[in-house]
Amino acid sequence: MRARTLLPATLAAALLTVTGCGSEGGSDSAGDAGASPSKASSPAQTPAASNGNGSGAEGAVVPEALNFTATTVDGKPFDAKTLAGKPTVLWFWAPWCPTCKGQATETAKVAASNAGKVNVVGVAGLDKNAAMRDFVSDTGTGSFPHLSDEKGEVWKRFKITQQSFYVILDQTGKTVYEGVLPGGKGLADKVAGLTG
Repeated sequence: MRARTLLPATLAAALLTVTGCGSEGGSDSAGDAGASPSKASSPAQTPAASNGNGSGAEGAVVPEALNFTATTVDGKPFDAKTLAGKPTVLWFWAPWCPTCKGQATETAKVAASNAGKVNVVGVAGLDKNAAMRDFVSDTGTGSFPHLSDEKGEVWKRFKITQQSFYVILDQTGKTVYEGVLPGGKGLADKVAGLTG
């Protein structure tokens, strides 16, 4: 019986490993190369929440997309509801992925230049937490939160099937972009489009 439950999990892990983190090939365009169609439906929303830590807008309506909790790579609790009311960039990465390392500098730059206007959150997976912490330290991306998603719960929530993948939400929680941005190129333009 145990083999039956392990087989789907093993196949899913193999699929994630094979489909992600290949070459950064494809188009060098900063446009939507590598993008998958954005979700057209409006997200479900919950009543207004008070965001005590200042990450999200006070009293913002929390969309269903941000109705989850996690733990950061440094062991702190994280409530995604605090992101409500501002555009949010979710960067899905794996510690051993060279493509992800290549995106780190640009992602950190976008996070720093949009601090207070846009949330940037790394969502690490496909490895152990110690490797995730090392990646954050080695890449200098510690200025924004990174979630330790060892069990893949946040990845499953956003239907992520490969690492080095961005999901960008507008201030209402609607997905406006999903895809790969080689080297992070084009991320700044996509974020600028949300902040006016």
